[in-house]
This record gives sequence, structure tokens and C-alpha cells, in this order.
Amino acid sequence: MRFLRRSLVGIFLLSVTLALFALAGRTVFDAVETRMNAEPRAFPQRERVIAVNVVDFTPESIIPELDVFGELRSQRTLDLRASVGGTVVSVADNFVEGGTVAADEVLLRVDPTDAQSALARAQADLQDGLAEVRDAERALNLAEDELAAAEDQVTLRTQALERQRDLAGRGVVTAAALEDAELAASAARAAVLSRRQSVAQAEARIDSAQTELSRIRIDLDEAERTLGDTEIRAAFAGTLSGVSVIEGGRITSNELLAQLIDPSRLEVAFRVSTSQYARLLDAEGALRQSPVTVTLDVSGVDLTARGVLSRESAGVAEGQTGRLLFARLDAAPAFRPGDFVTVTIAEPALERVARLPATAVAADGTVLVVGEGERLELAQVELLRRQGDDVIVRGTDLGGSMVVAERSPLLGAGIKVRPILPGGASALPEGPQTLRLEPDRRARLKAFVEGSRMPDEAKSRILAQLEEEEVSAEVVARLESRMGS
Repeated sequence: MRFLRRSLVGIFLLSVTLALFALAGRTVFDAVETRMNAEPRAFPQRERVIAVNVVDFTPESIIPELDVFGELRSQRTLDLRASVGGTVVSVADNFVEGGTVAADEVLLRVDPTDAQSALARAQADLQDGLAEVRDAERALNLAEDELAAAEDQVTLRTQALERQRDLAGRGVVTAAALEDAELAASAARAAVLSRRQSVAQAEARIDSAQTELSRIRIDLDEAERTLGDTEIRAAFAGTLSGVSVIEGGRITSNELLAQLIDPSRLEVAFRVSTSQYARLLDAEGALRQSPVTVTLDVSGVDLTARGVLSRESAGVAEGQTGRLLFARLDAAPAFRPGDFVTVTIAEPALERVARLPATAVAADGTVLVVGEGERLELAQVELLRRQGDDVIVRGTDLGGSMVVAERSPLLGAGIKVRPILPGGASALPEGPQTLRLEPDRRARLKAFVEGSRMPDEAKSRILAQLEEEEVSAEVVARLESRMGS
């Protein structure tokens, strides 16, 4: 009997359990079916607004700058070489590396003993030459006097011959006497020829003495010049470099002793490409005298000098391209020849152009402009120059437009943006800070707040704000964004 009772109770409990499972399954099935058959709840999608940095497109006149690298040179560089060899007997105190010297200052002296001896010999030879000239002139005078005496004898003998002939014609003298007179006249004429030859020899002696005197004078000048060359002087004021001699040292002829550099007449040499060179020409094809700024970075401190383009190279070296240009510097304190500097050249001004960040222009020459409704539009520009991280462009009808400063794959034509000017200020006019709500709109907002899961304190604060006549626009926008309407 007990077994039957327990069996019935178990069957009853099993039946109740199965009934509960069936009820639960039906309930779940009905809920799923109701959810699937119900109309889907649609939440309106909000358009995404992207904040972008913008810059104003302001057409103006801009002077582009061309940046290249160059090397400083001195327009006056002189190699100091020894004209004569010998022992250095004295050296100036400032004849050292980096020493500053004045024009015509004596830098060093070579032992002048040999040069002085040569000069003394040349002076002695000059005295001999002068004496020889004087002797030749005296001999010429004597020869001329003897020639005059011989000519007088010819005159006298000729007159005596004429008298003898006259007397012979009258039969007064004999033929022997006439013949003696003729012989005497002939001997006188022969003496004249001899004296003329002596005069010619005396004149030749004078010419020879004059020629020898000229040679002696040349030797004397050379000896004086050699003596002067024992002193090496500065041809101009400047700075010494590469000094390689000391007092007591021995030097040879044409040996390089130092290099004299004029630091006040510096120029910079730099190479530009052919296209850059073309931009520096005027209408006639001549190189413009454009302003130039030279900068030398020395441990973070920039040394600056200004100048002007002066000339260009006559040809292009083998294996090189472009053009080698030279610029003359006005005043360049602390600069030295050989410095590697940055050269900034001012190009001709460009009119009606704008300066934009290089990231604002795409590879196809387009920019994104904030158009009507804060939506982006594509605009075409002409890229004229690159200036570091900026570019100089020219556009049509873009004056006053706002251009996106940084392009990205997320940006394109038609996208709504929130432009931000440099400094973080919004480019759009600010809207009203408070709103006057309509009754229906206010009721919807209050119903949303009351049915939300906000903390009671936040609900009370927001509901109190919604009860006011004017509500903060920021609060309304935040609530409506959560409502999806």
C-alpha cells in the first residue's frame, strides 16, 4: 500500500514538472514570435561631423626664397713666396697663423749679405762703365780734331798744287816740282781718310761703351731688386694662413711661406639647378642682382650676412649640372673662407598667390575647401613654389576661402566638417547659448528624463532646467542625441 502511494506521488510530481516545462517553453516561444512579428524600432542616424584644421586662402604678393648650400671664398687671396733663397734673419711678430697684417708691412727678412755683395759689384761695374764712356767720348773728340787738321792739310796741299800747275803752265817750275806737289796733296787726302776711320772707330767705341753701360745698369737694377726681395711685405691688409717658416730657418726660391687672405672681401659660391637658375634671370636673360642672405649655424647661434648676386660661371664643369653662381657679401664679421653656409636668395615677387601648408595640397594639385553648409569641396590650384613645409599656390576664385590644412583619407568632397582656425578657435559663428522650447518638445524631453536610468539627483537637476523658460542648448542637444531624434 505504501509503495503504491509513493509511486502515485512521484507520477504526480513528474506530471507537474512536465507541465511547468511546457508552460515555460510556450511562454518563450510566444515572446520570440511576438518580437519577430513586431515592427523594428528605427533610430535615426546622426551624420558624423569631423573637426579639421583650416587656413585662410588669402591672395597676396609673396617673394619666394631659394635655399641652397654654398662655400665662402675670398676675392683676394695671395700666396706669399720667397723670391730669393737664404736664411730667415727676422720675422714679424704677427707673422703667425691667423695673424692680422697691414698693407706694405714687412713680414720677414732673408739674409741680405749675398744680395748686398752683388749690388756692390754692380755699382763698381757701373763706375767702370761710366769711365769707359768718358774715355770713348774723349777719343772721339781727339779723332775729330785730327780729322779737322788733316782736312786743313788737304786744303793747303791742294792750293800748293794749283800754284805749281799755274807756274808750270808758264814754264817757271819743273815737272819734278809739280809731281812732288801732286804727291803731297794725295798724301794729305789719304791722311783725311785715315782720320775719318779713327773717328768712326771712336764712335763705335762710344756705342759699345753705352751698350755695356746699359747692361751694367740692368745688372744694377736686378741687384737692387734682389736686395729688395730679401724683404717680404704684405701686398694688402689681411689675415695670414698656412704660415710655415720661423726665424733662423732656411728657405729656397719660390718656396710657399704663407697665404694672405683679405677677410673683408668675401663672396659665396653655390650651385643651383637649371630651373632655379632660369627663375633668377631678367627679361633680357641676364642674371638679376637679387638680394642674398648667408647663414652660418654655430652651436645654435646663427651668424648672418647679406649680399647680392654678382656673377655666374663661364661654363659647366665636366660631370656637373646646373650653374655655379657667386654672390658678393657686404659685411661678414666672424665669417671665414671655407665656411659651409646656407644661402637664401630672394626671387622675383609672385602676385595673387597664397601660402599654404604642404600637407594641404594633394599630388594632383587639388585642395579641400569648406563650402556651403560646412561641407568639403574640391578645388584646383597651381603649385608654384615649395618653401620648406609650405607651398605657394595660385587658385581661381578662392580668395577668402577656408582650406583644409591637413589632408587625410577620411576627408573628401561632400563630408561635413567643423573647421578650426589656427589657435584652436572655431571658424563657424557660435549659435545661441539657450533655447526657448515648444511645449511638445519640452514634454518629450521630460518624459525621456523621467524614464531614463539616471540617478535621482541628476534627474531632479535636469528636470528643474527643463522647467525654466529658456533651457541650455548644450543640455537639449545632449538629451536629444541620447533620444535618437
